[in-house]
Amino acid sequence: MRIEKVAIVGLGLLGGSIGLAVKERAPGTTTTGFDTDADVRAKAAERGLVGTVCSSIGEAVSDADLVILCVPMGAMEEAARAMASSLPLNAIVSDVGSSKSGLEKTLSSALPGRHIIPAHPVAGTEQSGPEAGFASLFTNRWCILTPPENADSRAVDALSEFWKDLGARIEIMDAEHHDLVLAVTSHIPHLIAFTIVGTASDLEDVTQSEVIKYSAGGFRDFTRIAASDPVMWRDVFLSNKSAVLEMLGRFTEDLTALQRAIRSGDGETLHDLFSRTRAIRKQVIEQGQDDDRPDFGREDHV
Repeated sequence: MRIEKVAIVGLGLLGGSIGLAVKERAPGTTTTGFDTDADVRAKAAERGLVGTVCSSIGEAVSDADLVILCVPMGAMEEAARAMASSLPLNAIVSDVGSSKSGLEKTLSSALPGRHIIPAHPVAGTEQSGPEAGFASLFTNRWCILTPPENADSRAVDALSEFWKDLGARIEIMDAEHHDLVLAVTSHIPHLIAFTIVGTASDLEDVTQSEVIKYSAGGFRDFTRIAASDPVMWRDVFLSNKSAVLEMLGRFTEDLTALQRAIRSGDGETLHDLFSRTRAIRKQVIEQGQDDDRPDFGREDHV
């Protein structure tokens, strides 16, 4: 099973980056793209995010070997149903969403007979839109595939090779396990960032100008995360509700224990925790998943 024609539905950060990465790293692959927003389509054509920007989803997928849905979780089913009558029967259908439980069932219901192989490239920035994409986004990043038990191994292998060609490393896991892992590593951190930035803006005894003016490195990093696409993250939390609530419960318990240690002056507990978390940061850098330069490589060291 060969992937020679790729249709990208949704031409924002991830969709645009896939198109640019294909152009740079797999130049023999033909790409088409579609977005429901006419302005996004115009910008995508201007930037050359895909080979052909189409005016309808049916046109984009009509002869595709692989379709990648790069739309918010809440729009997946609608997009799948919109392309059902135009999609080749043997096409592979995948996505880039960060929540997987139930997605395969939703897509299979809308697109019977196709190869449904959900995927999640664990890569991104706080930016969104067609201007935000860049070809190296997936280099040395993980792409997690969550194929159903009855998936055609040829389709799984073909999708794996596609993502490897874009520079990603492949991991295959169960959808429910994926959602639990991502709840810890991505969803809860985003929820904390949204909350702490919101709390800071609501404080009555500190004006908004002071919060911005005296932002230290930690708060700046929270604001970067909290600037992420609100539609995407709304849908992530609603679609991964079970895993997020489970991990949020565990986090709340740990936060309560930390509060107790601070109140009682238990410096040993605090030191042990901070030592463990520092070691985790070192492991993240050693695995090539972040930058070890001062201030995370930012050019402005203010």
